[in-house]
Amino acid sequence: MSGTLYLVATPIGNLGDFSPRAVETLNAVDFIAAEDTRVSVKLLNRFGIQKPLTSYHEHNHVTAGQSILKRLLSGETCALVTDAGTPAISDPGEDLVRLCAEAGVDVVSIPGCCAAVNALAVSGLPTGRFTFEGFLTVNKKSRRERLEALRTEERTMIFHEAPHKLRGTLADLCAVFGPGRRVALCREMTKLHEETIRTTLGEAAAYYETTTPRGEYVLVIEGAAPAAVETGSVEDAVRDVLTLRESGTRLKEAAARVADRTGFPKNQLYAAALKRMQSGIVGADGDPEEQTP
Repeated sequence: MSGTLYLVATPIGNLGDFSPRAVETLNAVDFIAAEDTRVSVKLLNRFGIQKPLTSYHEHNHVTAGQSILKRLLSGETCALVTDAGTPAISDPGEDLVRLCAEAGVDVVSIPGCCAAVNALAVSGLPTGRFTFEGFLTVNKKSRRERLEALRTEERTMIFHEAPHKLRGTLADLCAVFGPGRRVALCREMTKLHEETIRTTLGEAAAYYETTTPRGEYVLVIEGAAPAAVETGSVEDAVRDVLTLRESGTRLKEAAARVADRTGFPKNQLYAAALKRMQSGIVGADGDPEEQTP
C-alpha cells in the first residue's frame, strides 16, 4: 500500500503562524522534501523536529519528483514544504502532486499561510472573484503581452513581485491598465515591517520613484470595469451596476463607477439597482447600510 504526500504550509514570516497540526504532521512523516534544506532546518530546529530531509526545488524537481514518488509507492510518507507559504501554489510542488495523482498516491493538504490570500483580504478591493497571476516574467516583451491579455480582466488580480523589479512592473501596469486603476501594495506580510499601501497605480509609481522598494510585495489590482454597453440604455447600465455588486463591489461604489462611464445619474442607477435587488430579481440583498443613496 502506498504512503501519503502531505502538503504542509509554512509561515511566511511570523513563526507564530505555524499550526499545531503542521508540527504534528512533520513529526509523524518518514521524511520531508524541502525547497531549501538550509532554510527548512531552521524551522524544524525551532520546533524540535528531527526528520530526514531531501531537496525538491525548481532545478531538480523532475528527477527528485520521481525519487520521492518511488518512496511513496513503497509505503513511506512524505511532507512537502517550501521556504514560506503553501506548497504547490505557483511552485514546482504542483508537478509532484500531479505525479501522485496519476499514480494513485493520496495527497493531503495541511493548511496555513498563503501570501496571496492574506493580501487580498486586507486590500480593500473586491474579493468575490479574483485571479492569481503569480510572478510576471522578467522578459519585458512577454510581460507586456501578458498584461495586455489582462487589460479587460474584470476580476481582482493578484501578483507577486520582488523589490528590485517593482518600479519596472509598476511602469508597465500604468501603461496597460492606466494610472487611475486602484492597487494595494502589501509588503512583508506577517513580518515586523508589514505594510499595506492602498492607492492607484500612478500614485504608487510616483511614490517609488523617490522611495526604495524593500521586502517582498504582493500587488492586488482592481479589475477592469465591465465593457461599455452597445445600446447605452439605463437598463444596460443598471445591469453593469449589479454585475459589479455581485463581484464584491459595494453598491454605492458600483453605481458611481458606472455613472462616471455612462453619464447616467449615480442616484438613478443606485435606486434602480437597489429596487431590483430588493425585489428578488437578482440573488443579493444589499448591505444593511445601503438603503439610501
